[in-house]
Amino acid sequence: MNHQHFLIISFRGQGHLNPTIQLAKRLVWAGAQVTYANAVDGRNVRTIKTPISMEGLSHTSFSVTDDDAGEPSSYEDRISEIKRVGSRNLRELIVSLSEKDRPVTFLIYTVLLPWAADVARDLGVPSAFLSIQSAAVFAIYHHYFNSRSGFYQSSKNEPPTPISLPGLPPLTPEDLPSFLLPTDPNFPIVPTFQEHILTLEKETNPCVLLNTFDALEEDLIKAGMENMKLFAIGPLIPLAYLDDKDRPLDNSFGCDLFDCSTDYLQWLDSKPASSVIYVSFGSLAVLKKNQMEELCQGLSESGQPFLWVIRPSDTSEQEEIDTMIKGRIDGDSGLIVPWCLQVEVLNHKSIGCHVTHCGWNSTLESLTAGVPMVACPQFSDQLTNAKLIQDVWGVGVKARADGEGVVGREEMKRCLDLVMGPTHEEGMRENASKWKALARRAVKESGSSDDNLRLFMAGLK
Repeated sequence: MNHQHFLIISFRGQGHLNPTIQLAKRLVWAGAQVTYANAVDGRNVRTIKTPISMEGLSHTSFSVTDDDAGEPSSYEDRISEIKRVGSRNLRELIVSLSEKDRPVTFLIYTVLLPWAADVARDLGVPSAFLSIQSAAVFAIYHHYFNSRSGFYQSSKNEPPTPISLPGLPPLTPEDLPSFLLPTDPNFPIVPTFQEHILTLEKETNPCVLLNTFDALEEDLIKAGMENMKLFAIGPLIPLAYLDDKDRPLDNSFGCDLFDCSTDYLQWLDSKPASSVIYVSFGSLAVLKKNQMEELCQGLSESGQPFLWVIRPSDTSEQEEIDTMIKGRIDGDSGLIVPWCLQVEVLNHKSIGCHVTHCGWNSTLESLTAGVPMVACPQFSDQLTNAKLIQDVWGVGVKARADGEGVVGREEMKRCLDLVMGPTHEEGMRENASKWKALARRAVKESGSSDDNLRLFMAGLK
């Protein structure tokens, strides 16, 4: 496989970086050369705090914005600029690598970059789409956007629901990725996701790599998507947390955008097994003041110790809220950190529950650690993931928000009690242990995900 040179591209967002860098490492270990390239938005740049270094993997970047121009006047103009500038610079990158005697033999692109496949096709380079969301979410996109039977014809009407997909209960509007609804502020991004499906339809042999594993979404994967080759190769998390072996080269993602705290492990070590509530809303969500207050009160009244990730604030108003919350918490019952190695925390013996925004990476990390969840989805595919967590995999409970979208303290206490209180539902932990075992089995040698990755690579000869 040494003749293969993969170019993997993604945006520089934490949820995009983690799975793409992990895939890059696994391709290198399978014998390929890999170049990872950030699609950089010059107006919003965060640097990787802990870049990974390994033989066979090189890093570069290309711009997707015109830094000399002003801010686009609309979301649609911004998307158009990203496609125009990104396509030009990606083409130049691929040509440059060829001129340096490192020709790209295969391109792997991720969400929001569908135009990359057109660039590759024009240069005679085959490509695959790495879906960094669940197979269920990809199936929803295909259901609505494919050119033969897609339903999404109008930007004025909500997509028809409920919809039925293999292995899933009927999905209502509250179960769909939020931006599919015209009332969502991110609704203008819909054409980009439609372009993903239509771009794959242009390919002679459309290929999709899924960050999931066969046993988790078996019915959807087996059903396929009209001649698309689907390869479930996940979970794409460091192998040190999947096989309990000492793996110094794969004990972290190696691409954090935030500075990690250093004191939480000692604090966790002081707590009883399965007693700590871990709270994190990912790298993007910003909670309103009343939600922060209700969450703080609900956690405090639960009687359980908690570790809460509150990212450094970008505004003075948010900083005041964070300071207020921190002032209400003592260091024994609760610990607040600006960032942590989440996969490390979830695999700590003291963790008993994950209060989560239900981002796909966080969901997979909880599943593979065997930690049940309180689902508090905020936007995008998180709504679908929350549905799967509660009603399909049985590994958590979805918190019910009020009319203003706030999960109150009593509701939070109710959910925490269901997950880890005296009257907790035992089946939830049994299911979490089951999925943990199946995830680990998938990535072992000759496991389904290991086999699927090898099958994908063998098809490139």
